[in-house]
Amino acid sequence: MPGENLTRLEAEERSSLLTVMSYDIALDLTRGGEVFRSETTVRFTAQAAASTFIDALTDTVHRITLNGTALDPNIVSDGTRIQLAHLATENELTVVADFRYTHTGEGLHRFVDPADGEIYLYTQFEVPDSRRVFAVFEQPDLKATFRFTVTAPGHWQVVSNSPTLVPPVSVISTAGTANTKNTANTTDTANTEDATNTTGTTSTTGVTNTTGTANTTGAKTWVFEPTPRISSYITALIAGPYHVERSELTSSDGRVIPLGVFCRASLAKHLDADYVFEKTRQGFAYYEEKFDVAYPFKKYDQLFVPEFNAGAMENAGAVTFTEFYVFRSRVTDAVRERRVVTILHELAHMWFGDLVTMRWWNDLWLNESFAEWASTIATAEATEWTHAWTTFNSMEKTWAYRQDQLPSTHPIVATINDLEDVLVNFDGITYAKGGSVLKQLVAWVGVEAFFQGVSAYFRTHAWQNTTLADLLVELEAASGRDLRTWSRVWLETAGVNTLRSEIQTDAAGLITSFRVRQSAPVDHPTLRPHRVAIGLYTLHGDGPSARVVRDHQIELDIDGSLTDVPDLIGMPRPDLILLNDGDLAYAKIRLDEPSHLFALTHLSRIEDPLARALVWGAVWDATRDAEIAATDYLALVLGNIAHETESTTLRVILGNAVLAASTYTAPERRASARRVLADGLWAHAQAAEPGSDAQFQFVLNFATIAEASSHVDELAALYSGDLHLTKLSIDADLGWELLIALVAAGQADDQDIDARLATDNTATGQQSAANARATIPTREAKERAWSSLIDADTASNTVVREVAEGFLRADAGLLEPFVERYFAALVAIWESRSYAIAEKLVDGLYPSPLANETLAAQSREWIAVHPTPPALRRLLVERLAGVDRALAAQRCDAARGAVD
Repeated sequence: MPGENLTRLEAEERSSLLTVMSYDIALDLTRGGEVFRSETTVRFTAQAAASTFIDALTDTVHRITLNGTALDPNIVSDGTRIQLAHLATENELTVVADFRYTHTGEGLHRFVDPADGEIYLYTQFEVPDSRRVFAVFEQPDLKATFRFTVTAPGHWQVVSNSPTLVPPVSVISTAGTANTKNTANTTDTANTEDATNTTGTTSTTGVTNTTGTANTTGAKTWVFEPTPRISSYITALIAGPYHVERSELTSSDGRVIPLGVFCRASLAKHLDADYVFEKTRQGFAYYEEKFDVAYPFKKYDQLFVPEFNAGAMENAGAVTFTEFYVFRSRVTDAVRERRVVTILHELAHMWFGDLVTMRWWNDLWLNESFAEWASTIATAEATEWTHAWTTFNSMEKTWAYRQDQLPSTHPIVATINDLEDVLVNFDGITYAKGGSVLKQLVAWVGVEAFFQGVSAYFRTHAWQNTTLADLLVELEAASGRDLRTWSRVWLETAGVNTLRSEIQTDAAGLITSFRVRQSAPVDHPTLRPHRVAIGLYTLHGDGPSARVVRDHQIELDIDGSLTDVPDLIGMPRPDLILLNDGDLAYAKIRLDEPSHLFALTHLSRIEDPLARALVWGAVWDATRDAEIAATDYLALVLGNIAHETESTTLRVILGNAVLAASTYTAPERRASARRVLADGLWAHAQAAEPGSDAQFQFVLNFATIAEASSHVDELAALYSGDLHLTKLSIDADLGWELLIALVAAGQADDQDIDARLATDNTATGQQSAANARATIPTREAKERAWSSLIDADTASNTVVREVAEGFLRADAGLLEPFVERYFAALVAIWESRSYAIAEKLVDGLYPSPLANETLAAQSREWIAVHPTPPALRRLLVERLAGVDRALAAQRCDAARGAVD
């Protein structure tokens, strides 16, 4: 990564010199499996005689021409930047170069499908990776129009941001060798769509390719319309023999918007395109009504692509998604809902981020926080997932609170000095805290005023770049509120506040005093204004039908360290008092002692799923803060989880329980805690409603720690089919989960992995097999996994993640020999690997399961002697914080005394 960075000062200087008008980019994808040819012509104005540079992470530069004068690539290009001196007022630059395909999920990613040998390509450019595909002024405020021309095998689909100008034209390839070794492909059909077609025609001269070599027989050229003025990081190219399904909708301004949903051909039978189209239409209608601005682009394609590093990417008019959202096996309802939220998140970006874009990455939150909030409210109000705000609390807010308590926390409007800063800031602050704070702002100014301000923001700044101040101007005008103070305390300071109730009652149980106390951590002492509701809940009924329901609620503003609540004086004290009822505020909450004790017994009886999620979250946060013993949290989970109805809440709680048992319990009782949890999950799986989401989740989480259980024999029987849980199907992915659990327990080996892979030699199957092999609990298997990641740089991004996960599934005796090697390798990893791979290795191989004082000391020692690079140091600081929190929790658990 050294030499590839770009500082904010460099970007500001370049922006002051240049105005970019247009890019013409011609890509030849028929030159083999290592490199592709890229020819870029960029037109821009500049201050006369100025000097600057253009970004291009090239393999070989063949030709550079500036205003008709040839420049020597050996002099002006270093493989990262091309120096441009003595610019004219109006300039035309052409760069012809070869760029390398990647296997890291950055730039132009190349994937060979093991199911059929077909090649699939896609781009991923955020933050700084369009420069891996064409020469570009790589910063968001140098917007331009982009016109792509792409030569590729004729049987491929080729997609970019805009529709094609004309149908693809056949060409005679002069590079590469036609692959004629295989039988003709008779399944492709000619595409007869008109010139608005976003992908072009399908060649019937192509052949089925099983070699992973680009098929150049019948190559064609696609010419796409120029885009509007957009930033380079949201341009896109997706190419390969993708399966496509099409539809359309009518925009609010009367235009017909073509829709496409794409996936690999081998996944086509699993693609539920009709459902994706339905959610897309619902999102379009919701956003166009609320924003009062029509969809800004000419088409909307959604493409599920292999080995994607994120959930999705908001490329203008050509959104890419992880293939995880093409469900080849059963998934939880939580994952189904997450897919809907992701679809609507990326659609929101077409306005917030693509139509109007932040000037520099310090305002990344303007993109991501808004999309988080908008996708949640749209999901709740426009789709069947009406409890989306409960999901938001369980997942996004939990993520935000966790991130905001790390030493690396930062304001929502972050200080971004360079590209490495922004790469590590795609975090819980930028996404989840920002979205939570916007929810608080909406509660304060009113949802109608908020949408009015947003609409004005889009209209005023369409196709431009903005800062926070530009948004605040429009929101102030719409709401009549002064938002400068709000911005300062909420967006420009870090840290999360904690709210507690202080209650006094008389002999008759009537409330005589009610106050809300606000506190802040020492390192981030800001006390903030909060719009909160307080809910009063009472147990109604007896026996199994008893329910805890809200009898009364008040809403108020609190500020400062102590706020009196006179409206509750004189009321009978209820069974449960819930601060932040309705989850308007971004703040940690603590239950008062009587409410806490009541919740421990009656949590599952709370009728409102959001109220339950708030109580679950408060108790878990207290466990993380070492205020409640992990053993007690596990007892709460096993006693109440069987009745939880919300899939995401269930998913988060079970994940927390596994962490608590494995890391937060005292070392002397950890084996017992893991066994009790594993056995309890197996019991819940057997007792759950047949075929239910809960049954499925209990089995999945049982598998994650099954090696600690007394039920490994039952696990083996479930995997083999000798034992059945009613209506639970052991499909492809669940089968892999069970096999990996058996491998971890020492009950399966390489031979068993080979046998399963022979029946599922797919991309997912290969990734799961890599995980399973790294899980084998022997020193030899761990050495093999380590070497495949550290001694070689050939594994794809997805395989790196899977191998690292399997590697860490081990007892202390297997992990401890690698600790010193881990710290010794960090700098070399950071200097030699791309960011996507380096981050996966640094995070994925950190031996956090050890969570002991020795690991903490070694981490502190490394951090003390490595002040740079800052981004790498931040990753280690965050990992150390997790160990320190675990050690505090272990001490709390040890102090609890004997387990009842």
